[in-house]
Amino acid sequence: MRVKRITGLVAGLAAVGLIAGCSAGGGDAAGGDQNITVWLYPVIADEAKHKAFWDETVADFEAANEGITVDYEIFPWANRDESLQTAIAANKGPDLVYLIPDQLVAYEKSIEPMDEYLSDDHKAEMLPNVVDSVTLEAGMMGAPMLTSTQPLICNAAVFEKAGVTEYPETWDDVREIAPKFVDAGLYLFNYTASAEATLNMTYYPLLWQAGGSVYDKDGGLAFNSDEGVEALTLLTDLAETGALDPDPLTSLPPFEQTGIAQGKTACSWVNSVTELAPIWGEENVKVLAPLTDKETVTYGTVGSLSMLKGSKAKDAAGKFAEFATSADVIKPYLLEAGFFSALEGEPLNAPDSLQGQVEQFVNVSTVGELAPSSRALMGVLSPEIQAALLGQKSPEQALEDAAKAAEPLLK
Repeated sequence: MRVKRITGLVAGLAAVGLIAGCSAGGGDAAGGDQNITVWLYPVIADEAKHKAFWDETVADFEAANEGITVDYEIFPWANRDESLQTAIAANKGPDLVYLIPDQLVAYEKSIEPMDEYLSDDHKAEMLPNVVDSVTLEAGMMGAPMLTSTQPLICNAAVFEKAGVTEYPETWDDVREIAPKFVDAGLYLFNYTASAEATLNMTYYPLLWQAGGSVYDKDGGLAFNSDEGVEALTLLTDLAETGALDPDPLTSLPPFEQTGIAQGKTACSWVNSVTELAPIWGEENVKVLAPLTDKETVTYGTVGSLSMLKGSKAKDAAGKFAEFATSADVIKPYLLEAGFFSALEGEPLNAPDSLQGQVEQFVNVSTVGELAPSSRALMGVLSPEIQAALLGQKSPEQALEDAAKAAEPLLK
């Protein structure tokens, strides 16, 4: 095993020579010793713990698979796409790389479907919603290693200040209790309308709860449907009555300056329990199911090990992908990073712990519909949603304007 820590960016073809050692050409498809390379990113914040996990995982795999060696490299999150694109263009890419769902679409032409490289037993263990999140027309585009979920999290102390004793389950509940928070000088929700915030964590969960979708089954735009208008109308009604914290509607303030951090905002479907518990106190953190209109659903990401088509050691890479994402191997990684398993089986966390309470909602999470225009679409849609929340446009007009501006992205 060899490991490198890449601290700079891989930019331009002149830099590609620096990563020649991670070329997928290092394998030997014809037999004999095989070397595979894996590109990773710091999912575990503690660098030493992150490296220790992969050192041990690689060592255990090599011990059980004579003739296969694994080199891994840890890249920074910043500019990761530019680095990977440059390497692929120069045929110097890795055998396996960590990707999230919207990257699967972006690199679809460069990715080898994993279906035939993973055992039937391993595939049968995967959560159905996780499999859907990494599956495109060609097949399963990665071996899932982690997932997340964003349920509704509320502050019991703020509910007490507002004199509200029941927590919301449905949109009707939200409409009923919102005025009580406003009358008490409090906010029911935080909603970040700044363009820096991903719609996966803000507007899209409401769109899905209304029964809508970002794209239709043919790849056309669908967010400007009746369901999309219903979701945005819920938000604009809350904003108009003062039930949304106003500062995040216009900017992205430091977390400690938000109503959520200051005990003025009751609930969030954006923040995690690990962020909120130290501020609110664990006794005040109430983990609830995602809100329901027509559907009970929320956002959850999926991280996978994907194989590049340029790999010359695909069988070996497939073996390592299955090994590294198997339940026993990946468990300490997930616990340290605060993510959840992509596999069926016993929960990772104690059911009565905060993380255990969050974990129960993994099965109602989705990454939504995958499309090449997903990221660019957010750049068009976000300012229109913000305009509606600030009272500058009606929900219908905002979504229609966004749809018109987004049409060229589909071509």
